[in-house]
Amino acid sequence: MQLSVRFENTRDTGSNSGPVTVGWCLNETKAGIIYAPPERVRSVDLDRSHAKSASRCPAVINLESRHFLIRCPFDIHIGFARDDKGKPVLRNLNGAASTIRANKLGDKLHLVGEAEWRHPGVPTLQLSLPYLFLCDEPVYMSQVAPFMHYSREPLPGTIFGGRFPINVWPRPLMWAFEWHEPQKPLKIARGDPLFYACFETLPQDRGVAMVEAQRTPELLEYLELISGAVNYVNQTFSLFEAAEARRPETLVTPVARRSRQG
Repeated sequence: MQLSVRFENTRDTGSNSGPVTVGWCLNETKAGIIYAPPERVRSVDLDRSHAKSASRCPAVINLESRHFLIRCPFDIHIGFARDDKGKPVLRNLNGAASTIRANKLGDKLHLVGEAEWRHPGVPTLQLSLPYLFLCDEPVYMSQVAPFMHYSREPLPGTIFGGRFPINVWPRPLMWAFEWHEPQKPLKIARGDPLFYACFETLPQDRGVAMVEAQRTPELLEYLELISGAVNYVNQTFSLFEAAEARRPETLVTPVARRSRQG
């Protein structure tokens, strides 16, 4: 079976000029303080003394401006093993010294069933995250590995994400990892780069203005409408048209924060 999807904007979204406002929020607020706000990837703060520095290159700046960094919310130091029945399991290698309680780690981090692994012998790990990105104009978001950040200890596998329209299909993100060397531990410290969120706009030269969005009743109702659809159908992209027809007029309502006094 082949499925082809073409998504068109069916709402009056204005002049299509100036930056596109992208909202972010957490779909749950419990312990939400551990989740850092998205950070725009920038090299302009690096050495720009030379006229030909890469930090001055418009192409570099334009690429970076569309990528926002999400950092790891807590320490992860785990190993892969199999129990006495051969079932894949995770081991918390920090043991009693772990900064996160074992039951809380188990709530957030889990192995995908072995039958669903994309490659035989390569475990797939998922980390549940509360980040939501949303927009009131047609914008696609891609979740990609943090390729512009250097790591002294490479991960023993690869990160894979996805691409979807955040104006009709906002959903909590999942960090997915394929453990190509399961004999090696997976170690990520709190605050380390976890992934990038990259945004595609129409037209392509428009910038991205990131704002924290309110969890309005309209947004929560819409999230409830589309949540869990993947458990019932295989091709959730086929639901975009139905979702767009029931979408509220506005998803992004910026949060008004108290200004800090110097």
